Amino acid sequence: MTIKLHIAMYPWFAMGHLTSFLHISNKLAERGHRISFFIPTETQPKLSSFNLHPHLISFLPIDVPHVPGLPPTAETTNDIPYALFSLLMTAMDLTRPAIEASLVQLKPHFVFFDFTHWLPQSARRIGNIKTLLYCTISPAAVGYLISPERELNEKSLKESDLLVPPKSFPSLSCIRLSAHEARGLVKETVKELGAGISFLERQLIALNDSDAIGFKTSREMEGVYCDYIERQFGKKVILAGPVVPEPPNSALEEKWANFLGNFGCKKVIFCAFGSECVLENDQFQELIIGLELTGLPFLVALKPPKGYEKIECALPEGFEERVKERGIVHGGWVQQQLILRHSSVGCFVTHCGSGSLLEGLMNECQLVLVPNVGDQIINARMMSGDLRVGVEVKRGNESGAFTREGVCKAVKDVMDDESEVGKEVRTNHDKWREFLLSKGLEDSYIDCFVEELLAMISSS
Repeated sequence: MTIKLHIAMYPWFAMGHLTSFLHISNKLAERGHRISFFIPTETQPKLSSFNLHPHLISFLPIDVPHVPGLPPTAETTNDIPYALFSLLMTAMDLTRPAIEASLVQLKPHFVFFDFTHWLPQSARRIGNIKTLLYCTISPAAVGYLISPERELNEKSLKESDLLVPPKSFPSLSCIRLSAHEARGLVKETVKELGAGISFLERQLIALNDSDAIGFKTSREMEGVYCDYIERQFGKKVILAGPVVPEPPNSALEEKWANFLGNFGCKKVIFCAFGSECVLENDQFQELIIGLELTGLPFLVALKPPKGYEKIECALPEGFEERVKERGIVHGGWVQQQLILRHSSVGCFVTHCGSGSLLEGLMNECQLVLVPNVGDQIINARMMSGDLRVGVEVKRGNESGAFTREGVCKAVKDVMDDESEVGKEVRTNHDKWREFLLSKGLEDSYIDCFVEELLAMISSS
């Protein structure tokens, strides 16, 4: 009889990480495996509807310890500005005694984690509990940014280190960084994330101490990067496949359905930058004016830019009148999956978060890439260079800023039927979409993923 696994999940307190871990939990529970999912207490109701197997996936509420400077009600990155993320990570680290006590009681076969670098050590001390670093970022990003062969540390890391790939990085990769991107990534990598530890140190400890490393990708798309990580860290990399979320069973909100229904097939630009991205005001202005310049209808869902509480207050003078009936800029959450599936949406302008890119690839809309920070830059290079399924908006070499003209051109490149660039990305997009939707692909990957996990516990 096949062993049924018991897996504990403890993702970073960000909605993108929580939902990513819940998606893989659903796939595993579908096969009869039991999941104990640690989640901040007040956040649980927000994710309950996404738990498709409540008889096998148990939410275990965690009280977020108070840290001076952190709002008392803050539980996830959605509740706070970016500047306070390190304090939230400190609070998450302070849950260690509570998590360890729970693991003693639960005795799971595995713990899946990402930012809590101390979990492998805790699991080994408690007993025979295996740990899997389940990465929400791509193998390409991990390999490029955190490769051991760079011999990185907080004191030695310089902009020049990241301008070129690591020495034995896959030679056919199109991933390269500009000076301003490398400078920004060095700053983010060495920045403190939690009390007394940098993001880089946290990730290196997690990668080195875990029993295995997992990714939600396929060998066909990122196999060369997975092989590179296996060689560099000397441990098994196991792939869960694309882990496509189940289609929402809800209907698209009437106001968006009515707006999109006013336009023909594949005519509308949809622009969304996720739940955390906050643009500088000048870049916000360039983005929406660039979309206006295309002359095409558009629906934009962005957080208000820095310095503004409401998005309406940040709109350029006369903008709403000029785009009346063909353009909407919305400052709240929207049903992204359902919007991308609407027949009138022909272009998706995205910040290149891995979840958004997958949703874009699964649909027929063309991709315009506007990476904002960190691994999004690597994702954009892979999509525009390695796979050639989208067009990245050009930026200034020194400042890293994009212009309205650059936004307009990228959209027209993918939307214009006569554009050679557009023809190429449409052909490649169609090929990868067909692959991702191919019958049995996901089941095959998840089944192999489970087999790898079972092999790990049987050999211990």
